[in-house]
Amino acid sequence: MSRRADASSVPDLVERARAGEARAVARLISLVEDESPLLREVMAALAPHTGNAQVIGITGSPGVGKSTSTNALVAELRKQGKRVGVLAVDPSSPFSGGALLGDRVRMQDHATDRDVYIRSMASRGHLGGLAWTTPQALRVLDAAGCDVILIETVGVGQSEVEIAGLADTTMVLLAPGMGDGIQAAKAGILEIGDIYVVNKADRDGADQVRRDLRSMLALGQAPEGSWKPPIVKTVAQKAQGLDEVVAEIDRHREWLASSGELDKRRTRRARDEIEAIAVTALRQRWGDVHGRSELDALAAAVVAGTTDPYAAADELLDTYSD
Repeated sequence: MSRRADASSVPDLVERARAGEARAVARLISLVEDESPLLREVMAALAPHTGNAQVIGITGSPGVGKSTSTNALVAELRKQGKRVGVLAVDPSSPFSGGALLGDRVRMQDHATDRDVYIRSMASRGHLGGLAWTTPQALRVLDAAGCDVILIETVGVGQSEVEIAGLADTTMVLLAPGMGDGIQAAKAGILEIGDIYVVNKADRDGADQVRRDLRSMLALGQAPEGSWKPPIVKTVAQKAQGLDEVVAEIDRHREWLASSGELDKRRTRRARDEIEAIAVTALRQRWGDVHGRSELDALAAAVVAGTTDPYAAADELLDTYSD
């Protein structure tokens, strides 16, 4: 099939993706990233086949071994016969908007495995460690039959917390010798982690990081019956401790289902996705119809003190009711 696609090709692409054809999956994600005019048809065709995949977010500061851990986790999940998708969100080139790192070199161990799909996505300047189109790319991999989808974020500090809104289970990686105990508290990731992993645990200081984490987590006022995040030590480069990580992921999934939290998280995720799409569409519609001149005029009035930002926003919103 040529790279160009039309509405009539969408059902065929979706069927081929559901059959596990990597090229079809790649094409659908490209349509998502390019914000293709066919995106509505694609999402409509995918909708009946989504909601089955377990979504795991992997986050942490640069240098803690996220890519190595993701690679090792994929291997462990494949031992269980699970089909795995990986979305590795890379920093964007400020010039091209493309991913700087490309598909992760460390994950090429799985390049020939038909049941592993790895895709790098450019964040394109979007804060939060994720690409704006990540939720739609998730839907593609979900519909394509992935049992587990791993999202590895760029590792950008405080804005990493966005991953918690997209994943069923959020795994936070730390490592000794990086001041991560203190950094975790500063970044607010102690509030989003479902599982904490102290990677590079064969180094000095790993036990101290674990103790610091345990002490910080103990300070939180968790409601009765809530999930208590475990702390697991790993050496991802040697594939040590990954079986325990998978066991904790499974345990968390069981808790999510039994507590009703899984439905709550997924409903919240869908709500945020709908809101983002609606706000983007409104911005585009307003720009197409009114251009930027009206907004510039309102901004100038706010600067001059002849109006305030709330009144200006109300006037802008009134343009949609005309």
